[in-house]
Amino acid sequence: MLTVRLNKLVEGWKRLLKLITKLVGKWQSYIIGGGAILLFFVLLLLRLDIPQRLFRGEEKQTPVMIIAANGETWLTITQNGQKIGYVFRRLAQTEKGFKFSETFFMRINTMGIVQPINVQTSADLKAGGEISDFQFALRSNLFEFTAEGKFEDGKMSVRMGEDKNLKVFPMPNTPYLGGGVIAAAGRSNLKPGEGRTFSLFDPATLSRRPVTIISLGDESLTVMGKATPARKLSVDFMGMKQIAWVSPEGLVLREEGILGIVLQMVSKKEALSRLDAASGSDLTAAAAIPSSTPIADAPGLKTLTIRLHNLPAGHFLLEGGRQTYKDGLLTIRSEKSLKSMPRSPADPGNLEPYLKAAPFIESDNLKIKQKVSEIVAAADDDLTKAEKLVNWVHKNIVKRPVFSVPDALQTLENMVGDCNEHAVLLAAMGRAAGLPTEIETGLVYMRGSFFFHAWNVIYIKKLGGWITADAALGQMPTDVTHLRFVRGSLESQVDMTGLIGRLTLDIVGMER
Repeated sequence: MLTVRLNKLVEGWKRLLKLITKLVGKWQSYIIGGGAILLFFVLLLLRLDIPQRLFRGEEKQTPVMIIAANGETWLTITQNGQKIGYVFRRLAQTEKGFKFSETFFMRINTMGIVQPINVQTSADLKAGGEISDFQFALRSNLFEFTAEGKFEDGKMSVRMGEDKNLKVFPMPNTPYLGGGVIAAAGRSNLKPGEGRTFSLFDPATLSRRPVTIISLGDESLTVMGKATPARKLSVDFMGMKQIAWVSPEGLVLREEGILGIVLQMVSKKEALSRLDAASGSDLTAAAAIPSSTPIADAPGLKTLTIRLHNLPAGHFLLEGGRQTYKDGLLTIRSEKSLKSMPRSPADPGNLEPYLKAAPFIESDNLKIKQKVSEIVAAADDDLTKAEKLVNWVHKNIVKRPVFSVPDALQTLENMVGDCNEHAVLLAAMGRAAGLPTEIETGLVYMRGSFFFHAWNVIYIKKLGGWITADAALGQMPTDVTHLRFVRGSLESQVDMTGLIGRLTLDIVGMER
């Protein structure tokens, strides 16, 4: 009888351990997969006709008229053939120029959680298509991000996020709607094989990057059951390639991009149909990079050497600090085994930039400063402060995928987020505590694959250098499966988009 009871007790514990393991795995997926969410969000802003996505011709180029015909356009958004949303665009002529508005709705599957995303934009355009002002709002299940901007006298004035602080940027050339890049190329007289390069500017990420569009010739495309003449274009942004078809009037008829996403012009009825059940394949799984060799007990590794394949051109920070990179081989050494902290590649001695408030890193906000004063003491040394902040963010921020622009203040108020929210909040809190802190983005290993991920580096004076910290996973320093590709805020992370669906890797060495 006692044996039977003991066996039942053992079986009960086994079931409990399986449940805990399952929950821990799911929890880790939420926070690790957040890097893919952020990159996908950036790609959406760059691919869709949103006034936040602007373009300027290179300095010697002549601006082009980008306005298409008045009217309304509906498009469906599908992923691998499955509907996930729609886009609605309207363009109307006014006395001073044009009024542009757009709404798009999507249901995104991230780590098994389907999130509805609603984006609304509007802009007043001058007669030549130049933007006078714009408004933008993104709403998901938990977060909301808004921005509004005005262009005049060679400057762009933007208010974004919850604090609505005014930010002014030089803008000597005339900005246009981002969708006009594709529309203008489609309406131009480019011959097959010829192309143009534009510079995209996105106020959400405060970044400028080149996009190259090459004409692939004319082609007939079936749109709503009718054969329609179109110009076929190849669009290359940071190594992320897509194909677009544009009508002679400058209307984008179809776009095919990465991760199986397609935009197709349809009727209003078709665009709005079957939305309740809309959701595509898991975004995080689709963006993950399989590992050639499984890794057991990653925190126990002293070194990890990986060969990178198909690495696109970009501003990657693979060399420096605990990482070395040569001839395609990336080696990461554990900071636990180092006798002294290596000098960071981004540390020329001036730490001021890593102490200042920045867009989405509101270290000067009173709410953030007050919370920091509750967590750390004035007498704490730098290492103690860093450890307290990492532990607080790790224990108090609920792990859940979030589809929005990561913002430190919103994260503190909502107390929920994935790796991006953890990283941006720790950056703000670290700087508020007087610790030079920055965000790093790259890949991290979990369950047979490398996932896009974000974490931090904190400068500790007593250690003589930077130390990595992952508040989402509760690691300081991080394990060697954290592969840094870029350092910096959302602007720098744009470079990561070229890795999606392209980069592969092989593990060639591990040391314990």
